[in-house]
Amino acid sequence: LREEYPSRLYCAFSVFPSPKVSDTVIEPYNTVLSFHQLVENSDECFAIDNEALYDICLRTLRIPKPTYHDLNHLVALAMSGLTCCLRFPGQLNADLRKLAVNLVPFPRLHFFMTGFAPLTSR
Repeated sequence: LREEYPSRLYCAFSVFPSPKVSDTVIEPYNTVLSFHQLVENSDECFAIDNEALYDICLRTLRIPKPTYHDLNHLVALAMSGLTCCLRFPGQLNADLRKLAVNLVPFPRLHFFMTGFAPLTSR
């Protein structure tokens, strides 16, 4: 994609694994191996911690046993909040290129931690 569309920004939303949520042994290895691809092939990478999602569902939203549906709902809310500037016109809205210009000091340091407020349960 980079060769065919060189002027486009590539954003990645990556959920990093946690032993609390999944018991698959190879998830940390897959994360380490895919990290190189994120560094080389994306312009902005929004990192989402799976353990933090689980703790938010458990403590803040008071869901006694969070499911993948609950975790995915939080990720979807964060993604829609980050990309709303692309969907709605206005003077206050910025685009992802301005975000990258202002927040990425070096090309290889393009990892952002996402935040979202207010948190509400469904």
